[in-house]
Amino acid sequence: MHALGLTVLEPVRVIAVVNTEYRVGFAYQTLPGHPVCGEEAFILERRDENIFLTIRSLTKPSSAMPWRVLYPLLRVAQVLARWRYFRALKLKS
Repeated sequence: MHALGLTVLEPVRVIAVVNTEYRVGFAYQTLPGHPVCGEEAFILERRDENIFLTIRSLTKPSSAMPWRVLYPLLRVAQVLARWRYFRALKLKS
């Protein structure tokens, strides 16, 4: 991730992949060094002419400093990122 002229590493491991006729997506788990601890999933589903994006996020503060104390700001960043994902999908459809 790049923010405010800084590069932040966000190591993850993909733990599941969905690839069916009407659904595609993946889920990942954070690895040590990630600013938060948890899992996130992104699933696109087509129903008739409509496309739906589901994002599931289960995160908690990382035990590593400085991320632990910055967690409230990281939550704001997560919300903004989701807004950007949904906005991009809306613009493309």
